[in-house]
Amino acid sequence: MTTNQKTTYDVQPIRTITELNDFKWSLKKHCGERDYILFLIGINTGLRVSDIVKLKVSDLLKKKILKVVETKTGKVREINLTNIYEEVQAYLKALPEACEWMFPSRQGINHISTTQAYRQLVKAGERVDIESIGTHTMRKTFGYHYYQRTKDIATLMEIFNHTSESVTKKYIGIRQEEINNSLKDFVL
Repeated sequence: MTTNQKTTYDVQPIRTITELNDFKWSLKKHCGERDYILFLIGINTGLRVSDIVKLKVSDLLKKKILKVVETKTGKVREINLTNIYEEVQAYLKALPEACEWMFPSRQGINHISTTQAYRQLVKAGERVDIESIGTHTMRKTFGYHYYQRTKDIATLMEIFNHTSESVTKKYIGIRQEEINNSLKDFVL
């Protein structure tokens, strides 16, 4: 983590669809398709940025389901890309034929670093006045919206490989939101 990067709990999910759409627009306009697709995969899968940047073209070309060995846990996760398949495939087709990495660095032959991904996300956030952005924003946004739609904290815990509901709720910012809502009309 660079000195400018925020800690995991300083970073927040993007909670509203309007802000999410603004952020996606900003990524496309100010950062480019590579960074937009990286974000799209992040918010639709809940993968960590360290696992996303290492994806290869061959991992995703003409595939709706892929298996990823998570770097942090060593566990295999099956990822369903059906809902974003068309956008991902269009992006892959536009990459140079010799490109090995899904998210190639503009300098050299390797993939982008997590630090570069962080810089691009922060840049996009600044352009649309969304604060508390970091690489965990993608994973937290996925978790937040998954929980809001399903209220299934047990499955989300399993997806994230967390050990307790409280850890998962704290991670996605739900616990603090619940506390704030419970105190909204509380007066003595």
